[in-house]
Amino acid sequence: MSPDKHFRFSIDRGGTFTDVYAEIPGEPGYAVVKLLSEDPANYEDAPREGIRRILARYGCADNSGAIDASCISSIRMGTTVATNALLERKGARCALLISKGFKDVLQIGNQDRPHLFDLRITKPELLYERVIEVDERIRLIRSGEDIQHIPDESRVRGITGEQFQVLARPDLDKIRPELATLLQAGITSLAVVFIHAYACPQHEQAVGRLAREMGFGQVSLSSAVIPMVKLVSRGDTTMVDAYLTPHIRRYLQSFKKGFSCGLANTRLQFMQSDGGLSLAGDFTGSRAILSGPAGGVVGYAETTTASLPGRAVIGFDMGGTSTDVSRYGGAFELTFETTTAGVRIQAPQLDIRTVAAGGGSRLFFTNDMFQVGPESAGAHPGPVCYRKNGHLTLTDANLVLGRLQPDFFPHIFGKNEDQPLDYDRAYQAMAELTATINSSYATTGRPELSVEETALGFVEVANEVMVRPIREVSVMRGFDVKEHVLATFGGAGGQHACAIARSLGIDTVFIHRFAGILSAYGIGLADTVAEKQQPAAATLGKKTLPGLLHSLDELQKQAEKELTDQGICPENIHSHSYFNIRYQGTDTPMMIARPEDDNFAAAFSREYKREYGFDLPERDILVDDLRVRAIGRDSSRPLQSIEEAVAAPSRTTTVQCYFSKGWQETPIYDLSELRAGYELP
Repeated sequence: MSPDKHFRFSIDRGGTFTDVYAEIPGEPGYAVVKLLSEDPANYEDAPREGIRRILARYGCADNSGAIDASCISSIRMGTTVATNALLERKGARCALLISKGFKDVLQIGNQDRPHLFDLRITKPELLYERVIEVDERIRLIRSGEDIQHIPDESRVRGITGEQFQVLARPDLDKIRPELATLLQAGITSLAVVFIHAYACPQHEQAVGRLAREMGFGQVSLSSAVIPMVKLVSRGDTTMVDAYLTPHIRRYLQSFKKGFSCGLANTRLQFMQSDGGLSLAGDFTGSRAILSGPAGGVVGYAETTTASLPGRAVIGFDMGGTSTDVSRYGGAFELTFETTTAGVRIQAPQLDIRTVAAGGGSRLFFTNDMFQVGPESAGAHPGPVCYRKNGHLTLTDANLVLGRLQPDFFPHIFGKNEDQPLDYDRAYQAMAELTATINSSYATTGRPELSVEETALGFVEVANEVMVRPIREVSVMRGFDVKEHVLATFGGAGGQHACAIARSLGIDTVFIHRFAGILSAYGIGLADTVAEKQQPAAATLGKKTLPGLLHSLDELQKQAEKELTDQGICPENIHSHSYFNIRYQGTDTPMMIARPEDDNFAAAFSREYKREYGFDLPERDILVDDLRVRAIGRDSSRPLQSIEEAVAAPSRTTTVQCYFSKGWQETPIYDLSELRAGYELP
């Protein structure tokens, strides 16, 4: 194949598997590869290996040296690199620079108690090693305050329009030797968080310039990362950015080294937590936490609504390590403050709930109870059936029950990656655990379980664990879960979807032809996004609304220009504008999209009552900040169609599967042979 025939890759690097979807020249127009995310004996980097394997099919790559990138037009990737670094505390060595007197504010936090009745509370490990207090201070001048006694040179007007008084400016000569001490200790990443920097960023900017001149590799300023009023949330998010961004940069450099010319002529983009794509150079730690799962949300939203328009959808993404649940009701549901691995992050993210139950979740019998996870066998060594001396997992349970058929899996297991799934080892391991369970049951007079009943019990426990977050995103937010479609995907989703739908009363399950790699496919469908934010600190009213709308329009121009600078045509760009609003005296802001009539107050009142069941009409409405999300739609989206059915589907074979009523004869169909409109008996 000639090198001018370009390939476009979309990759989801998950905790257990890496999925690669490629748009290729010629028929059938696409190619797919699924491989283990970690397999150090056979390759160094899974995404790069997946690209190499697809190019090799078409004569564009071999096993020697760097991959020739001349035939690659674009690479899009969602990755768990940042998430894993945060969970495992393997980010960069960091220090915190903060206004004098506030060195412990991030450690104190906001005193949340997520587990109110825990008798033993374990605080999460801090992300920073050292703190430098900077003697700088700016204070807000109260409305109506007499300012005649305040010298003109110490008064400044902030971004919000409010007036501030500079009480102390940072002494750079004093800060310099303290920063030098950090460099000597090997700390090269800084988070700079000053009290009122959201409105007056000058002090942070001065310290940031000094740090970069001295050689710090990463300097995250809170005024740039997340310009908002709340100090704790702003500080936490800036620290996450400083902690993870160097780790992401190192991965990017390592990934690029495996290609000719370092991908200089290839468009490389990464999936952000908000479901939009960013250029690799703009991909930062605070926007990377949900990089992997976000692709799945885009994937099921686009494919399900294309086939079942007008239906609200629950996304059920069951992978090897965990299960991600979300909801789509015509628009992506975003949340703007989350806690991950004990760290608060204030940044737009898709509202995805995750539970530690996946195909690789380990099975235990503890305290006389069946337990699934949270520990995972991962990709290496993996489940028992992988032939790598692994652990008993949910995948082994489904194999014992006949819901996984080794004959339909490639021979990629074992030390040399040339063996099939091992049913015998899985059955033996399940039998050993069953013997332990029966021994315990004998002491209380309960009947013995068969090996299949034990496996089914673990599957049912896992199903109940996964049902809970579905209720959280639907019933607990005022939506009737029975009115939704359950869109299932991920490597293990199809094995559990029907039982979960039955438990919730959902009558329709949607499984896309690319369900096993839908996160990668969704990344190929995703749009490029630019976000802009500006603090407001204003009371919503007739006098303030015009100024707020003007600021919103200016932010929109900035966001759209960022996309056009990336080569996106203006006609393919559309924007969404928001006010972040709360009632006076409350701490529960809501992001309200701009209504057609600009009546933000009415829209906020409706949403507040739907969410909390009551309203506070007598209180003033405060606008904390303004946000704009500009979306650049890709004109060459790879939405694949399915041919219409012309005849009844034919079975590939029939096997025995174990369900609640015992062994049942179960037909198997080849997914690649199914056509639109087929009805399976």
